[in-house]
Amino acid sequence: MTASPDALTDAQTRQLLVYLAAAHMAGGAGAHEATEDVVRAARAIGLPGAQINATPDGVTLSLGHGAPATFESIEGSLRLDQTARVAGIQHGLETGALTPTAALDALKGLRAQRARFPVTGMYLGGFTVAAGIAGILQPTWPSVLFAAVASPITIALIRLTGRRLVPSALLPLFAGFLVAAAAFAAFQAGFITSPLRTMLPPVAVLLPGALLVTGLSELVAGAMVSGASRLAYGTTQLVMFAAGVAGASILLDVPPEAFANARVDEIGPLAGFVGLVLLTLGICFMESVPRRLAPGVLFVTASTYVTQWSVQNWVDAPAWGGALAGAFVASFSAWVIALARPTLSRMVLFLPSFWLLVPGSLGLVTVTQLGIDPRESWPTAMNATSVVLAIALGLVFGTSAARALRFTIRRGLRRRADARAASTLVE
Repeated sequence: MTASPDALTDAQTRQLLVYLAAAHMAGGAGAHEATEDVVRAARAIGLPGAQINATPDGVTLSLGHGAPATFESIEGSLRLDQTARVAGIQHGLETGALTPTAALDALKGLRAQRARFPVTGMYLGGFTVAAGIAGILQPTWPSVLFAAVASPITIALIRLTGRRLVPSALLPLFAGFLVAAAAFAAFQAGFITSPLRTMLPPVAVLLPGALLVTGLSELVAGAMVSGASRLAYGTTQLVMFAAGVAGASILLDVPPEAFANARVDEIGPLAGFVGLVLLTLGICFMESVPRRLAPGVLFVTASTYVTQWSVQNWVDAPAWGGALAGAFVASFSAWVIALARPTLSRMVLFLPSFWLLVPGSLGLVTVTQLGIDPRESWPTAMNATSVVLAIALGLVFGTSAARALRFTIRRGLRRRADARAASTLVE
């Protein structure tokens, strides 16, 4: 049974749909994906003419050509538990299980949804995420220890920013400066051998990897304004991080060899798989991931990492080859799981995989090397560019394959239903 929009006025209905679109965007969806989802919800409640213009800063929506429009600004991102709730609201509107009035009330209370572990989850999650990423990016015991010890610096800055004690625009600068200063001091003391890679895991939660790749995928999908703005903003954040790193290097008079992009593996391949588990647990703590979604998140991240690792180590493909394969598997598997269980959020299942594909880390290394020692930056810049492009293409290919599968399944189900109906009439 399809829900009726009659319980809401036109203004309230616009508010419902614009809130839904803004929630999708705040949850990490691309503009083209948010538009498709909201158009489906609008059709389900009897409004096939809804028009939407979505950007990372805000959403404008009208119920039809020439009709009044409503604008909703987007203030900050959503946690994964909130994103999961948005997916439930979307599914409820599409199936008629949720009335528009109930959906509007749920969206109004979305920002007030409290985290399961407000303080301990942030610090414990940041600790395990940093240690896990260190096991993947720079698998040495000193680097893993440094990442775990330095992670509270980033979390404390995030909390101070939330209390408006640290300007959000300066958060990357401060985080980059403080963590880089600690890494360079550890390098000068002989504790670590590669400070540039070692400093990345503690600040990984702030790096704009998902922002860059989502922006590029939006450009590929034709969402030019949203894609270009995300790329510009993500690049600006990388520059702010790099400025902080450069400031720390000047203050401590760090030699140029400290900026070599050298990966050292002292622990072995097992470190990456242990890091994967730690990373997933950390994300679940920090983002209050619902327990029912945690196995799906682990499955998608594990599939992504195993694919990327296998392609790069067994097939001996370049970094972009592993990134392309990993992004395809991440996107495709998240879509398939959400197709099998529509109440699960594909964004919640998929977004943690960005932290494995590390385009933000490569981008920070590139920008930092460019500012400190341009001669060292060219190979890293080419590698980072190819990886970001490969991830974006992997997402597009994976999403297209999953949608083709969904179309095939739905067409098959319709044909079976029509065949059963025809046989009933004959009888």
